[in-house]
Amino acid sequence: MSNVKLSPPQFLVVVFMVFIFLGTLLLKIPFASNEPISWLDALFTSTSAMTVTGLITVDTGSAYTVFGECVIMLLIQVGGLGIMSFAILIFMMIGKKIGMKQRMYVQQALNQTTIGGVILLVKRLFIYSIISESIAVIFLTIRWAPEMGFGQGLYASVFHAISAFNNAGFSIWSDSLMGYVGDPVINIIITFLFITGGIGFTVLSDLWAEKEFRNLSLHTKLMLIGSLVINVIAFLFIFIFEYNNPATLGPLSSGEKILASYFQAVTPRTAGFNTLDIGSMEDSSIILILLLMFVGGGSASTAGGIKLTTFLIICFAVFTFLKGKYEIVILRRTIDPHLLLKALAIATIGLAFVFTALLVLSVTERHTSMLPLIFEVFSAFGTVGLSMGVTGELTAIGKVIIILIMFIGKLGPLTLAFSLAKQSSEKIRYPRGDVLAG
Repeated sequence: MSNVKLSPPQFLVVVFMVFIFLGTLLLKIPFASNEPISWLDALFTSTSAMTVTGLITVDTGSAYTVFGECVIMLLIQVGGLGIMSFAILIFMMIGKKIGMKQRMYVQQALNQTTIGGVILLVKRLFIYSIISESIAVIFLTIRWAPEMGFGQGLYASVFHAISAFNNAGFSIWSDSLMGYVGDPVINIIITFLFITGGIGFTVLSDLWAEKEFRNLSLHTKLMLIGSLVINVIAFLFIFIFEYNNPATLGPLSSGEKILASYFQAVTPRTAGFNTLDIGSMEDSSIILILLLMFVGGGSASTAGGIKLTTFLIICFAVFTFLKGKYEIVILRRTIDPHLLLKALAIATIGLAFVFTALLVLSVTERHTSMLPLIFEVFSAFGTVGLSMGVTGELTAIGKVIIILIMFIGKLGPLTLAFSLAKQSSEKIRYPRGDVLAG
């Protein structure tokens, strides 16, 4: 085994699989659950936690003990911040030198273009997470302690703060946060956490270093503007689509409708919490949420999906073609054509995995209507965790398919493709050829 050499993508895949397996073993310990849990359900929960998805086949709060929930919290934290980030932190704590190989692994794990600065990024990553989660725990405890008692209120605050910042969507309540649909404190704190965790640590690090907007990197500007625009559009559409729906916004007051629309607009960007019954939402809202889940959050974040910048690069490329131009220009910066190829590869491979999974599920899950299955697969790929209520009804094969899609969604289509493919540089150039398209 000592002679086996793994590339960074292969190493990342193997380490993730090892942690998922360890999580499965811990969840199968008798005192980790209140009821017998099958190996497949334990594997599903471990994968969902490690990939910070949030889909569940058994109810977290009733099926698992405090020990089991703590295992889930640990998997969420490790999966969200990154295994290699924790490894680097341990190296720094014991004073061990961080070599080039370790830096390459971190570069791959955090989706960075260069090795330089990855250690500083890891340090800031932990600072952001500790500060954000600690502040959230304080406010959530103040809100929940009078209602549940200090001990239970503190525990609920810690669990949901970790789950929210890492965009996991796990909750110790079977209805997620539906009981707090009109609570401004819960809505603001939870959304602050998963928006902060999902915007990307590269963006947060850039905001730390640069105080003026004009000095920010193109990536940071694109993420900030893009996130604001897509969230506002999603909010307006969901507010309009669900306004008179008696099963969602209909019975709520005007203020509660605004809060609920806002929460449901931002949570599909891989957060996974919900304050409305997703299965009761209008088909138009579901279709919008499908797009939001596939797009996801930011690169080098706790979020999944193809990533917002990938989606925006493809959109700008389309606009560039329609205007008859050849160079993609975003905010007065020309985009490298290789970035477009990468964006197209990510989106295409992602869609290939999604539709392959849907093809298999259409055969194995004949008892379930198609829209909930489509929603389930998109949620798994985007590591979102929202569901229309069919996760627990899946067959054994169906659960395995969702496990694989969650795994692919977390690591990213390209990481998995690079781990399987042998890359080689092209040494021969061929003459150009024309192909009719469109």
